[in-house]
Amino acid sequence: MDQSGTLLTGSPSGDTAAELKATFKGDLLGPDDADYDQARSVWNQMIDKRPALIARCTDSSDVVQAVRFARKHGMLVSVRGGGHNIAGNAVCDSGLMIDLSPMKLILVNPDRRTARAGAGVLWSELDRETQRYGLATTGGTVSHTGIAGLTLGGGLGWLMGKHGLACDNLLSVDIVTADGQLQTASETENPDLFWAIRGGGGNYGIVTSFEYRLHPVGPTILGGMVLHPQSEAREVLRFYREFARNQPDELMVFCGLLNTPDGMPVIALIAGWFGPLSEGEAHLKPLRAFGTPIADLIGEIPYLQHQSMFDEATKPGLHRYWKSGNLPEIDDTVIDTVVGEAARMTTPYGFVLFFHIKGQATRVPAGKMAFGLRQDQWDFDIVAQWIDPAEAPTHIDWVRGFWKRIEPHTSGVYVNHLDSEESGRRVKTAYGPNYQHLSILKKKYDPDNFFCMNNNIQ
Repeated sequence: MDQSGTLLTGSPSGDTAAELKATFKGDLLGPDDADYDQARSVWNQMIDKRPALIARCTDSSDVVQAVRFARKHGMLVSVRGGGHNIAGNAVCDSGLMIDLSPMKLILVNPDRRTARAGAGVLWSELDRETQRYGLATTGGTVSHTGIAGLTLGGGLGWLMGKHGLACDNLLSVDIVTADGQLQTASETENPDLFWAIRGGGGNYGIVTSFEYRLHPVGPTILGGMVLHPQSEAREVLRFYREFARNQPDELMVFCGLLNTPDGMPVIALIAGWFGPLSEGEAHLKPLRAFGTPIADLIGEIPYLQHQSMFDEATKPGLHRYWKSGNLPEIDDTVIDTVVGEAARMTTPYGFVLFFHIKGQATRVPAGKMAFGLRQDQWDFDIVAQWIDPAEAPTHIDWVRGFWKRIEPHTSGVYVNHLDSEESGRRVKTAYGPNYQHLSILKKKYDPDNFFCMNNNIQ
């Protein structure tokens, strides 16, 4: 059975897999193949699932063939883009993993300020190509994240204050639906499907390419971190909540409680100014002047460097567990809880983050597309990361205990930050006011819940 109760017939035999190979241009990997373990490995090392078959697609026609094959044989399907999802939905046990990671084509049109990119592209790869022309679109905060999952779930990023979310900048997609048909979706072609995929995740099909609107950005911006000792975290958080909400769209400020590489507990004010460089210093001056920082690392840096600021702290290869929710306010009770629990963090690789959702990201009407949580708020994340699998219970208990105290203060959740334990109420909360309409469109485009390895819409 899949997670919705649909009957699945299970693994293909060798002869059955040969049937797909006859029409498939990419590589097909089974458990006995040398590259199998590497291909099934994803960002979160807690995920250890074993697909019966991995179909590494080269283009949309390969995706079509894989979907039709899985439907014919009643196989559970998972879809991998960048493999960065915390819940590990990219990989399934005993089914067909449709791997889009080889699909790397990127076409930038600097005159139209658009880019089309394959579903296997990472943000670092798209940013590198668009920055050749001094252009970018909103694209996450970790550059080794895939464009596909992040965009389909909404797409928080450094540029969201000025230019909106990743999904707000999506112009069209090519998508393989549950009936094995390749379609285009945009504001004018299959507009209801286009509405659904901008925030509805992978519930409606497999997007094989994305067309984005681009904006002039960089190549140099003003950004970086100001570090304070964690002993001053209460004062820093009180400053942060007021300062962040009184800045123009061009200035984004996030906040994190973490350990430096040498083990010092700090609280970091993490800023990016995306307006004219000549104006940035004045807007950042109060942040840099506040308190007694132990380091001020803000300066003029390449946009690509700013986009990769969190890469090392979130590198592949670690076991991970987290909880996340949206905070309408950072009140004093929340601050006291965060400071106390961060001091009890069980792993030096863990961190606590506030991502401020503001500006243009909050001005889009809630019903314009599937992503409907448009309030000015903070995405709040409690993240444990560790190396030794035997330590898992200790770190998971810390996150769960922390979350139990924070959850009553939350009002929603970013769908891309739901973990593997989330279901039912929390999933509906993530889709917010648009869940009912998303459910109607799910029935239209995927009545059998063929695409169920996701934050599932029933």
